Amino acid sequence: MFLEKDTIQIENKGLSVDKVQEQIRLFKQGLPFVNLESAATCDNGILRLSELERQGLIELFDIRRNNNSILKFVPASGAATRMFKSLFKFIETYNPEKETLNAYINREKDPTLNLFFVGLEKFPFYDEVKKQMENHYRDFKSFSSDEHSFYFVKTMLDGDKLNYGFFPKGLLPFHQYKGHIATAFEEHLFEAALYASSNQKAHLHFTISERYKHIFDDEFKRIQGIVERKTNTKFQISFSYQKESTDTIAVTPENEPFRLEDGSLLFRPSGHGALLQNLNELDADIIFIKNIDNVVVYKYEQEVANYKKALAGLLVSLQNKTFDYLRQLENEDITESNLVEIAEYLSNKLNTKISSEFEKYSMKYQIEYLRTKLNRPIRVCGMVKNEGEPGGGPFWVKDESGQVSLQIVESAQINKKDKRQKTILKNATHFNPVDLVCGIKDYKGNTFNLDAFVDPKTAFITMKTKTGKELKALELPGLWNGSMANWNTIFVEVPLITFNPVKTVTDLLKPTHQIK
Repeated sequence: MFLEKDTIQIENKGLSVDKVQEQIRLFKQGLPFVNLESAATCDNGILRLSELERQGLIELFDIRRNNNSILKFVPASGAATRMFKSLFKFIETYNPEKETLNAYINREKDPTLNLFFVGLEKFPFYDEVKKQMENHYRDFKSFSSDEHSFYFVKTMLDGDKLNYGFFPKGLLPFHQYKGHIATAFEEHLFEAALYASSNQKAHLHFTISERYKHIFDDEFKRIQGIVERKTNTKFQISFSYQKESTDTIAVTPENEPFRLEDGSLLFRPSGHGALLQNLNELDADIIFIKNIDNVVVYKYEQEVANYKKALAGLLVSLQNKTFDYLRQLENEDITESNLVEIAEYLSNKLNTKISSEFEKYSMKYQIEYLRTKLNRPIRVCGMVKNEGEPGGGPFWVKDESGQVSLQIVESAQINKKDKRQKTILKNATHFNPVDLVCGIKDYKGNTFNLDAFVDPKTAFITMKTKTGKELKALELPGLWNGSMANWNTIFVEVPLITFNPVKTVTDLLKPTHQIK
């Protein structure tokens, strides 16, 4: 199937021909949908903490935090292009000399555009864009209001001007303070000082596009002194890139390798599941995971931090108990009642479905069974009540062997033509805001090999286009989906205040992104 030049291209990416052929087999065979057993709800897979329990967990974390190495892991490789989707279309299709802005908005029926122009002066970049407009358009003071709107957007997005659409999202102006504009990158530092620091030190790891590293470096140098002084915290920032070896081959609709005009093979980034390799190279006792665009202005940060600390306190509590039980399982004097206690802990606290055959196993096999179930990475995941936001959600899922476990599932993984599956999806009460606290070390202090806990069958195939031609793309199991399928999983209800993503530019007008 592959030419000699193909083999060279494949090996230069850090892939093997066998690996690529395996990917093509997946396209040909197709990937199974997940089999939903039921939606995870409060008291059925999602823990709802009382105020007293929450305060107790916060106190536990605060007591223990200086004895642990803590890291905040922030996926931040995306450009801001999708934030400005409506505005890109606007500057391509609107002509202020031929129709009014109101007529255009009414014709397009796009509420985002109307909201954008109504709230224009509230955006943190408003003054900077106006300043750039004056530099680029000498006659800008004579513009009509519709021309002003048109050229404002052009100044924001044109490649020879501010070029915001191709900026990394983490470095866009996000929040306007008195005399200061903060990026999402900066807000993550302030947040980390509150909940992801120990001994006045905060370690943050950002996964970014390699071409942006110098801009992130420059931004950190610019703000480091101010943030460290205000938080009384020293920051250590590290970066990594999505590895080329995690790219997947694209194929035609007929499952043949998709070739570019020069005859070379087309490889594509394989989604956020590729970041498992980046996470696998890190070393910390507690790792917080949160997306780059999910930040708030300063006045809400302490409230958000308290919920993060509660999740971390729960992780610490569960790790202590889990590690204690794993040590017991090494003890030759362990009794049958000890094994029953451990099995109940797995079932009641770690959401593990114990085999109905467990009582029939020999004692030796019971010990091995319990050890295998306990000795895994742990993730505590915040879950928010469903408000119609897109994205994955928490479900009980049955695998091919009949084992049922808690999983975060994307809608693309669900067969919506199946009436029962569609009903379960419809009955979901919560969604995944990407709010995780992870323990990636075992009871002996060794870091787990996270590749060992992936469910490879939870990859999925999507349809894309390249140069006007249709292609099929393969996405690896998502970082918090199939990549963590075999972790011990605890879902906890958290309030909407913890979820403030900026998917479109008008999200910056929401109260959690405004200081007034």
